[in-house]
Amino acid sequence: MSELSPELIAELQQLTIYVMIVILLVWILFAYNVRKTLLLIKPENQIILPNQAWFLAVPLFNIFWNFEVSKRLAYSFNNEFFDRKVAVEEMPTLQIGNRYAWSFLIYNIPFFPDFIRLLAFILCITYFISYWYKIVQFKSLIQDHEAWKQKQQPNED
Repeated sequence: MSELSPELIAELQQLTIYVMIVILLVWILFAYNVRKTLLLIKPENQIILPNQAWFLAVPLFNIFWNFEVSKRLAYSFNNEFFDRKVAVEEMPTLQIGNRYAWSFLIYNIPFFPDFIRLLAFILCITYFISYWYKIVQFKSLIQDHEAWKQKQQPNED
């Protein structure tokens, strides 16, 4: 580090701050999406409260909270789809959510070799995108089912 010019060090620090802000914004958007999804689930089917999704945006705490959200969101989806009598896979989002949580945990262990952390980082990004996409799919399924149910109600009168 001593060989680097002060200007380069300052630019690297500035870049690091920008990257951290972008990562925090992505976590906030993800937490917002999870919260909005939970708001569509009936309160009696929720295993996690919608406002608890914001803990996903808290650095360091989210290492643990990813595991909890993965499990509780899957149970919430399971309960909701069972109530709605919608046929979906058992424990939707649990498998991909756990993969994301484990890869995120491994990436954040500082004494692991760089190669393993790099591999975990690549997997983490891949699983994160897949997990978010899966949540959006099930959110859309709930919204579509709700719209279908609203259309059916006037016909029942």
